[in-house]
Amino acid sequence: MAAIHCVSSCFSLQKKFPTINCTTSSRILTNPITISTTTSNSLSFSRNLSSETSFSNGGLWMRVSERTSRRSVVCEVATTKKPDSAAKRARQAEKRRIYNKSKKSELKTRMKKVLEALDVLQKKTDAQSVEVLSIEKLIAEAYSAIDKAVKAGALHRNTGANRKSRLARRKKTVEIHHGWYTPASSLSA
Repeated sequence: MAAIHCVSSCFSLQKKFPTINCTTSSRILTNPITISTTTSNSLSFSRNLSSETSFSNGGLWMRVSERTSRRSVVCEVATTKKPDSAAKRARQAEKRRIYNKSKKSELKTRMKKVLEALDVLQKKTDAQSVEVLSIEKLIAEAYSAIDKAVKAGALHRNTGANRKSRLARRKKTVEIHHGWYTPASSLSA
């Protein structure tokens, strides 16, 4: 059986990982990781999973290099690069920004339609109370968009409540203007 020698990269490993023992015998590493050669000149690698090893974040690569006078094993350790958490956060933030932007855009569009319809109804001189029903459907759609934006976290719940209140007050103003609604305070007086 040929003797196995570690090249300088293996000796630098010994400084970083005190559990590695680089010697000239056929057994290079101690308990956690074992390298041995057999008579068929193949290299086998085994890892003891019960003990804590220094290679939990990376891998150990070995190759046998043939030279004319002797046989060597080159040991190299490389840690696997973890994904950058800042880059991942940036990707997640971009996804949320686009999602929230669509929710807010839908909300603004629905509110704008309601407010425009109420302005048109308020300017009409011969408006009928039945015309409010179509606006109430638009208001229901706007309320739904507001609730979805609040549920998704794109809008604060108090902001959502304020926007709903604004639509309801505006509708009530139009109804008072045309005489379809009389406030409770004027009825009691």
